[in-house]
Amino acid sequence: MTRHQKRFGTARAALALLTALSATAGAALVGAAPAGAVQRATEIAPGVRYEEFDIAALKGPAHAHVLTVDLRNPRVRLDLLHPGAVAARATVSQQATAQGAVAGVNGDFFNISETQHPGVQATGATVGPAIASGRALKAAVPDGQRFGPALPPGTSTEDVFGVGVDRRARLDDLSLAGSIRTAKGRLPLRGLNQYALPVGSIGAFTAKWGNVSRVRATCGTDTDRAAPCSTDTYEVTVRKGRIVSTAETPGSGPIAPDTTVLVGREAGAQKLRKLAAGERSEMGAPPAGGWGRVKVRHRLVASASRIPYRFALGGYPVLDDGRPLPGLDARTGAVRTAVGIADQGRRVMLLALDGAPQYRTGLTIAEVASFMRKLGSVDAFSLDGGGSSTLVAREPGEATVSVQNHPSDGRERTVPNGIGVFSTR
Repeated sequence: MTRHQKRFGTARAALALLTALSATAGAALVGAAPAGAVQRATEIAPGVRYEEFDIAALKGPAHAHVLTVDLRNPRVRLDLLHPGAVAARATVSQQATAQGAVAGVNGDFFNISETQHPGVQATGATVGPAIASGRALKAAVPDGQRFGPALPPGTSTEDVFGVGVDRRARLDDLSLAGSIRTAKGRLPLRGLNQYALPVGSIGAFTAKWGNVSRVRATCGTDTDRAAPCSTDTYEVTVRKGRIVSTAETPGSGPIAPDTTVLVGREAGAQKLRKLAAGERSEMGAPPAGGWGRVKVRHRLVASASRIPYRFALGGYPVLDDGRPLPGLDARTGAVRTAVGIADQGRRVMLLALDGAPQYRTGLTIAEVASFMRKLGSVDAFSLDGGGSSTLVAREPGEATVSVQNHPSDGRERTVPNGIGVFSTR
C-alpha cells in the first residue's frame, strides 16, 4: 500500500457514494484518446510528443492538448518555469522562452486578487511549495488561505507534483522545517516566501521573494482568507547573521541576497519584538554590523520520498495508484490543466484543455481523473485552470515556443510558475 493509499483510505470508505458518482461521470469519456481520434501528433524533441484530440465529455465536447514526456530519454528533463521571483508573474510562453524550454504548461493556483483587503497588494505568489533546480523557493500557505476550487478530502496545500534527482516523477507533500536561532534560544519558523502566514507565527522572506509588499502575509486567518489583516505585526531584518533594522509593519522592495526579513503576526510579532529589544538592551547602539547574532534555517521536508527533488510545485492529487480520489467534484465543468505519471515515474503526461468558446464547458475534476487514467496515468495531479490553462510547445523548425491551445481569456494570462520541458537535442 502506497503512502497516498493509506492517507486517503478512510476518506474512500466514508465517501463511497461520491466515488461511484465520479466513476459514472468518468464513463462519459468514451472518446478519450483512442488512436483514431488523434487530430495532430508532433515530435517536439526526442522523447517529447505533442497531441491534440476531442473528448466526448459529460457537459459537451472538450478538446485536449497533451504533451507526453519520456524521462528515460537522457536528453529530456522537467523543471520549474518561473519568472525569477516568487511574487511575480509572466506568461507561460515568456517563462519558457526565457529559460530555454521546448514546451510547458501553467502551474499552481495563486494569489490572484485582494478584493477582501482594500489597499493590500495581491502578490501573485503561488499557494503551494515550489522547488526549482533543486533549490527551495517557498513553502505552502495554510489550507484556508488558498485560491482555487475546494480541496478533495485528505489533501492539503502541501501536496506537490515533482521530479527527483533520480529523474522519476512522483506525488508527495512538502512541509517546512525551520528555526530562528539566537543567543537566548530558538524560535519556530512557520513560513518561507509565502503570501499568507499561519496566525501567531513568524515567516522568513528572502531575495527569492521579489519586490512586492509583505503586508499580505499578515492578512486572513488559517481558516478564512477574507478575515481582516492583523493589527499586531512586526518585522526584523537580518543581514549576514545580525539584526540591522526593525519595523512595526511589513515592508516592501527588493531583499539583498545576504539578507532575510522576518515577519511576525500576533504571538510571532511579540516574540520578534522581545528578540529585538533584548539584543538592543545588551548591545546598546548598533555596531557597524548590526545587533545580535541570529541564524535562520529552513528546508522543505517530503513526507514519503527520501530522494531530493529537482523540482516540485503545488496543486492537488486527483488520481492515486490508478484510483480516483473520493469526493472529486463530478458536477462543475471547467477548462483544466493537469499532469499524470506513468511507468513508475518514467513517463509524464501534461494536459491543458482548450478554452475556445465551443469547448469551454471543459471537464469536471472527476472527469479529469478518469481521462488521465485513460491516458495511462497511475497518479495524476490537478493544476490551475480556467484562464490560466496554457500549453506551449516549440514547433519543428521554430526557435521559440508558441501557444497550442486557446486560453479562455482570449490571450495568455500571466502566471507565477509552470512545468517546463527541456531538451538537450
